[in-house]
Amino acid sequence: MQLNVGGIDRTLRIVIGSLLLLVTMTTNAIGLWGLLGMIAIVSGFMRFCPLYAIAGISTRKKLA
Repeated sequence: MQLNVGGIDRTLRIVIGSLLLLVTMTTNAIGLWGLLGMIAIVSGFMRFCPLYAIAGISTRKKLA
């Protein structure tokens, strides 16, 4: 598994995922939002996104 999620992308995934979970828990929102929030948080912490891997995308900086 090669890391493909960079710093800003990682931070946004964790923050937005947390907000989606918060909205799902505090309102009568559809559980799908909570699932998407969990996926975003997990991919942020793991620094790996399977969809990025399939598409050949990486937001991670390359080290020299």
